Amino acid sequence: MSSLSTQAITHKRGLRSIPGREINLETPPALLDAPLTPLSRFFVRNNGGMPTLDERAMVNWTLTIDGEVAREVTIGLDELKSSFEIVDVESVLECAGNGRAGFSPPTDGLPWGPGAVGCAIWRGVRLMDVLRQAGVTAKAVYVGFESPDCCLDDSTRPALSRGLPIAKALSPETLLAFAMNGEPLALVHGFPLRIVAPGFPGSAWQKWLHRVWVRACIHDGEKMTGLNYRLPTHAVSPGASYDADDFEVITDLRVKSLITSPAKEDEVIGSGEIDVAGYAWSGHVPVAQVGVSADGGQSWQDAHLAAPSSRFGWRRFEACLPCPPDGEIELVSRAMDEAGNRQPLGQAPWNPRGYLNNGVYRVPLRRRR
Repeated sequence: MSSLSTQAITHKRGLRSIPGREINLETPPALLDAPLTPLSRFFVRNNGGMPTLDERAMVNWTLTIDGEVAREVTIGLDELKSSFEIVDVESVLECAGNGRAGFSPPTDGLPWGPGAVGCAIWRGVRLMDVLRQAGVTAKAVYVGFESPDCCLDDSTRPALSRGLPIAKALSPETLLAFAMNGEPLALVHGFPLRIVAPGFPGSAWQKWLHRVWVRACIHDGEKMTGLNYRLPTHAVSPGASYDADDFEVITDLRVKSLITSPAKEDEVIGSGEIDVAGYAWSGHVPVAQVGVSADGGQSWQDAHLAAPSSRFGWRRFEACLPCPPDGEIELVSRAMDEAGNRQPLGQAPWNPRGYLNNGVYRVPLRRRR
């Protein structure tokens, strides 16, 4: 294991390492019980090797904005901070593959459980302010992102080059971020600069950013084509043939909830009440309601849903449920957004890459005898 890998894992005690050569760490739900996820508990997703960005490399680091712009902009981090308004945005960051291990039959991709998600306050400058200084032309359709991370088996091939539709790039919540929860970005979270794109899956939140390429077409960088981070436009059955042209880029998270307390290994009394708590979130459509159950979904009770602290942050839910008098105890939470979309009681519709499984999270508990 490399020194960078060792350092990243050392500072993330209690997280689960996902098997593979890249550093990918998942947070157990019980460690996600804070309104803002501590940096030591925030999940990590990498598509390749992390770049080496030491003090010497930072002397010459710049961000370039080019392509469909009136004038190319090349700017250092200090100049970026001093030239544009600095803002904070609270937002959930969730990997598109979060919950992939729950799909049956299994799909391609890392076998994430439910913990590839976290909520933080991101500090940076608005991408739209920098783009406006460059003068985006009328031909602009998409922005593409480039970073120095490479595939571990081919140092000439970028690990990732995602992007955003121009409308999202010009939205005020989309940031060029350099801090997280009041601290400078750690290397494992994208130091010195990353994209923050609230409502979009984590693949669009590119780390170690050094170029924003304004394009007159949908960006076709590494992992932007084929089935990468795309969902079918109609149902696809496991084993059935499909056409990649019938898949669309994921541009929104689905409504979802996660019970953070009690944990699956907790015991409960044989009677009485069970205090249940967790968080609910969504993409661009706000959460409206969360139902909770102690008997696996046979009966439901509305949870108390805390007022939203921000448009894209998650919302705390709490409930006190009567312990079922007999039978199994299985806690379930089910969120609904303002458009009436509810979490499916099972897994989300199957797709070949296992994206956006927002099926309900279940917590079986042991009854104390």
